[in-house]
Amino acid sequence: MLNQTDLSSLNKGDSVDHFLLVKKCEIRLTKNGKEYLSLELGDKTINCPSNLWDDVPGFKSIKNSLAVGDIVKIEGSMDEYQGGAQIKIEAIRLSKQSDNVSHTDFLPKSSRDLKTMKSEFLSRLEKITDSNLKQLLKNIFSEERFEKYTLVPAGKMWHHGYISGLIEHTLEIIRICDLMSDIHPEINRDILVCGAMLHDFGKIEELTYEPVFEYTDKGKLIGHIVIAAMIVNEEINKIPDFPENLKNNLLHLVLSHQGKLEYASPVVPKTLEAITLYQADELSAKVNAYKNVINNEIKPGINWTKFISLAGTDIHSHGIQSQADDAKETLFD
Repeated sequence: MLNQTDLSSLNKGDSVDHFLLVKKCEIRLTKNGKEYLSLELGDKTINCPSNLWDDVPGFKSIKNSLAVGDIVKIEGSMDEYQGGAQIKIEAIRLSKQSDNVSHTDFLPKSSRDLKTMKSEFLSRLEKITDSNLKQLLKNIFSEERFEKYTLVPAGKMWHHGYISGLIEHTLEIIRICDLMSDIHPEINRDILVCGAMLHDFGKIEELTYEPVFEYTDKGKLIGHIVIAAMIVNEEINKIPDFPENLKNNLLHLVLSHQGKLEYASPVVPKTLEAITLYQADELSAKVNAYKNVINNEIKPGINWTKFISLAGTDIHSHGIQSQADDAKETLFD
């Protein structure tokens, strides 16, 4: 088990004596034609850009062999560049077996208990009353697929970008959808919750988390929306007499869940269930993303983050303590 200070807790000028995971590695040239490495290094809390110059000890031995996914030992200090954290490298080497570090030390994980989340998901699946939808869900979430589904992140960077992030994100959406179904009984709860469970299912083939979070070739070429729609359509066709109208409405949820054509949805939401799913997805994603930014960037004496391009704004942390009741053990208590 790796025991070192989180990068996110370090300030400008603090020493760095860390094992870090290489997230990006490119050979570039200075204006004088000298080679250097443009790197992105990270632990389980944040990723930081860094440049490895040719006068740093270890540069020559590592220049042509260093690759994404390698673990390196860095000596240096924290610096800033364009308002963000940057690592100034003073020495570098590849990790050795005797260092006793592994890739799992650098992958952020959901703070929620995975066993609990699995139980919640399967319990909610059993509450689906439509026999066709329940059978479809059981077929899709086979043992092997379900295990992968419970481990992949929901995204690479912006929201729920950690191990088991997808199932955590999905459970949040299900709770929102159940609440909206209570408020608006006109909503078909079974179709909506089934759509929530399946909307991001394609991410099990779009994203990989070994050795780093990255998009697969299939994910880049096809995308998780189409991947999910293909799987759902294929599995529906295996169920005798699955209603065509039910099939079309469920596929519409999968295809429209990102809400806008410019957000990569091939269609926009056209049903009560579809608009509810889109907004639930947005709410879960953006609240999680804001929380992550605040947790990583807000430090004592600072209550504003830098400008966050994906949010289109800087983010404020007011510091007012919540007076809410203690959190329940599960989403469905």
